[in-house]
Amino acid sequence: MLHDRVLVQMDAESSERLSTSGIVIPATASVGKRLAWALVVATGPHVHQVSRGDRVLFDPEERAEVELHGTDYVLLRERDLHGVAEPEATGQRTGLYL
Repeated sequence: MLHDRVLVQMDAESSERLSTSGIVIPATASVGKRLAWALVVATGPHVHQVSRGDRVLFDPEERAEVELHGTDYVLLRERDLHGVAEPEATGQRTGLYL
């Protein structure tokens, strides 16, 4: 990876969602602007806020997709990330740091 680029793999849960009443909402359903979760696979040398293995929140409309060895990934800039999930939320914190 070069510069401030982050390579992520989309979470499986980003495709279909389940409503609180149990209705399956397909990925193609039109909803308001919704952010997506992904797992960081690789980072460039100038990325300082996230590291490999972090779970990050980003806008799926601002992405470039790439396929490597049959697996789909998303290429982002570090500034396009909106949040990072903590590995284990403790106490009454949200489990996110922004």
